[in-house]
Amino acid sequence: MKIHPTAIIDKKAKLADDVEVGPYSIIGPQVEIQKSVSIGVHVVVEGNTTIGEKCRIFTGVVIGSIPQDLKYKGANSFLKIGKNNIIREYVTLNPGTNEGGVTSVGDGNLLMAYSHVAHDCKIGNNCVIANAGTLAGYVTIEDSVVVGGLAAIHQFVRVGKVSIIGGCSKVVQDIAPFSTCDGHPTRVYGLNLIGLKRSGVSKEAVFALKEAFKILFYSGLTFKNAADKVKQEVESFEEVSYLLDFIKNSKRGVCRGAVQ
Repeated sequence: MKIHPTAIIDKKAKLADDVEVGPYSIIGPQVEIQKSVSIGVHVVVEGNTTIGEKCRIFTGVVIGSIPQDLKYKGANSFLKIGKNNIIREYVTLNPGTNEGGVTSVGDGNLLMAYSHVAHDCKIGNNCVIANAGTLAGYVTIEDSVVVGGLAAIHQFVRVGKVSIIGGCSKVVQDIAPFSTCDGHPTRVYGLNLIGLKRSGVSKEAVFALKEAFKILFYSGLTFKNAADKVKQEVESFEEVSYLLDFIKNSKRGVCRGAVQ
């Protein structure tokens, strides 16, 4: 291990042999840090926190401190961070609120400076949360999502995979997968074509999604009637089925289309 002499590492903490810890950083007793993790300057890692292999954690990050939730009463809760994540300056991540509650971050994510991941959030793989992007409690971010800088996402919101949310957006309802969204409140402006291409979605499936989006978000129909029409008129692809299931299972409601 490469530990700076000013760092404070609790004897009970579990660190892999090649972990690097920078000056003035603090690692608590219940922390587990796996192989090839790099921790910068003035970082605090505490609580029941696990950090996966090859994560890079930059100056001033605070990981595993108790939830910013008045309902928290000292429960034994957890924060689990996967592999190959980049966590930039002054990011904050909190564990779950209730007994056994878990906040989880998948693999290959970039959390940019000053972003916040609150208690009981679930972040998938290969996501980007830009500077000062803020997730309230119980938010779910699926795979390959981009959250713009200064965007704020309301508690219990679900953000569908391969979607992108514009900077400074106010997100109070679920974000449909594969969508490009923006605004106060957030509205759907169309497909995330770049994200779909990067994800290897076929041209035929993209065309079907375009047709589905027209019906779902711009026809004026209720989501239920629009979904029935999509099933009748749009060629069936895995991505279209996923979109329809996401909308059907939404608990907060899904953001509507922007006025055309």
